Amino acid sequence: MYPPPPPPPPPRRDFVSVTLSAGRTYDGSKSWRRRSCWRKWKQLSRLQRNVILFLLTFLMLCGLLCYASVADQWRAGNGGSAEERERRPVDPPVLPAPRKAEDLPGVLPQKPQRHFRRGPPSLQIRAPSKGSEDRRQDDTKWRDEAVGGARREENTRRTVVSWRGAVIEPQPGTELPTRKAEAPPRPSSQAPRIQNQAALFPPASPNERQRAVIDAFRHAWAGYRKFAWGHDELKPVSRSFSEWFGLGLTLIDALDTMWILGLKKEFEEARKWVSKKLRFQKDVDVNLFESTIRILGGLLSAYHLSGDDLFLKKAEDFGNRLMPAFRTPSKIPYSDVNIGTGAAHPPRWTSDSTVAEVTSIQLEFRELSRLTGNKKFQEAAEEVTRRVHSLPGKKDGLVPMFINTHSGLFTHMGVFTLGARADSYYEYLLKQWVQGGKKETQLLEDYLEAIEGIRRHLLRRSEPGKLAFVGELAHGRFSAKMDHLVCFLPGTLALGAHHGLPADHMELARALMDTCYQMNRQMETGLSPEIVHFNLYPQNDRKDVQVKPADRHNLLRPETVESLFYLHRLTGDPKYQDWGWEILRSFNTYTRVPSGGYSSISNVQDPLNPQPRDKMESFFLGETLKYLYLLFSDDPSLLSLDAYVFNTEAHPLPIWAPPGGA
Repeated sequence: MYPPPPPPPPPRRDFVSVTLSAGRTYDGSKSWRRRSCWRKWKQLSRLQRNVILFLLTFLMLCGLLCYASVADQWRAGNGGSAEERERRPVDPPVLPAPRKAEDLPGVLPQKPQRHFRRGPPSLQIRAPSKGSEDRRQDDTKWRDEAVGGARREENTRRTVVSWRGAVIEPQPGTELPTRKAEAPPRPSSQAPRIQNQAALFPPASPNERQRAVIDAFRHAWAGYRKFAWGHDELKPVSRSFSEWFGLGLTLIDALDTMWILGLKKEFEEARKWVSKKLRFQKDVDVNLFESTIRILGGLLSAYHLSGDDLFLKKAEDFGNRLMPAFRTPSKIPYSDVNIGTGAAHPPRWTSDSTVAEVTSIQLEFRELSRLTGNKKFQEAAEEVTRRVHSLPGKKDGLVPMFINTHSGLFTHMGVFTLGARADSYYEYLLKQWVQGGKKETQLLEDYLEAIEGIRRHLLRRSEPGKLAFVGELAHGRFSAKMDHLVCFLPGTLALGAHHGLPADHMELARALMDTCYQMNRQMETGLSPEIVHFNLYPQNDRKDVQVKPADRHNLLRPETVESLFYLHRLTGDPKYQDWGWEILRSFNTYTRVPSGGYSSISNVQDPLNPQPRDKMESFFLGETLKYLYLLFSDDPSLLSLDAYVFNTEAHPLPIWAPPGGA
């Protein structure tokens, strides 16, 4: 037998003991010790220590940069007032100080004209039809339509098109600069200035039509001042604003218009904004062409009319910030430049610039050099002119639309137009020649050759009305398409004839002026569409002017009234004033927004529903209303065409006097 098994052992109870020391350790001798920060630091790996040191250094640098930026802004805000007290040069070429419109005396009788002209009708504010009148009284409905359309357009398009036809990518926010641009030199006190006695004309009393223009300007300005002050453009229907460069485009574009119209109060308020708020140290890309003709041209013109050195200082600062655009292998400038960092580049989709853009900045850069004594502006701009002059690829003086900034050669060969992307090239050939005292024969020869090329290749007549028009040529095939932009040409031809060019230029100017007027008159609203096509074949049921649905918008453009101004000033024919009056009435009827401002419209063929686009371009104040005011004047000394040349944004610059001249 086996012995009985031993009894089972008692159950074991396991447990874990945890001691929380809260920063202290317990050793065999039961003594507490405090762990030092240095010991913790030494326990970190070398990589961990390097990362912490790098982050601390980075945070310190960021703090120093932020402090420097805030300090600069504080000093600028406190030190600006003393600088702004330097108001006028010792002997400036100025116009007399403007007077408030309400202080001006009554209407003076018009000078005798060669033709009878009936008195101006009352300015029509609302559409004549009942449906249109009811619609305009319902401001909320109009506003909702425009806002909805604008939102749909923003959702479907990522780019915007500049008013001269160049596609511009939208830019991100522009509040903080990345780094400072090189500080520009101060304008030289010894800069040569035009002593132009023609500028010293006495302020005349505005006539009835001019007072209507003043009323239109004040209405537009009231909307801008209330809803978009200091921003680029007014959105009058939604009562808001839009930004392009973030530099107050509308305000700067309108400075000389306010001076010419005698709006002293508005001018002084805008001048104060330029003094206190306009800063070019911004991390923002600007289009070289658009910013030159609007901002640089506007500041130079305001300086010449007012004699205020503030505008010249701002112009030189801005001109220096545009110069990096010319740093290309070919000396043909890039289309865009960052005025805060100095980085210049072509558009994102191509390395080309448009010919009109690179050849329509010369008036402004040449004048800036003359005023400051710094030749770099003029030399850079004129180098572009010289290179384009000698390029192959022209057709009897006509130029293609694009030029490569690397090779300096024309691209997209065989396409010729006087519309978007090429128009102001021809305009600036003549105006540079006039600006320089008619001495630069190369400019004149290129202009005359181009006009003959237009006659030979682009000029046709429509059916059944035999309207003369300028079409387009693409690889030998003619298109009867004409942009409203081409309506600058009658005025340019008339200006050339005034300065001694062939008399048949004036004949062509008159014929094209009739066509541009018909482009407005044949539309149901009396306003021209953006693009028209002309009928070339006799057909009983077709008009001369045809419009496609995509082309029937009106952007408040100035080209027709610009040429009307030149034709009336140089011929004295009052019909051109009457035509301009019709266009002003149409603007008031179909584009005026009751709460302030004027809006571009989408359909010039529907007077009951023109479909406001909720945008007032800066050139409506800078060009359209300015040219209308000058058109309605019967005083040829008001910005005499023998003393001033207008840039392509309607900013008058002085014609250079000969050495030793007055």
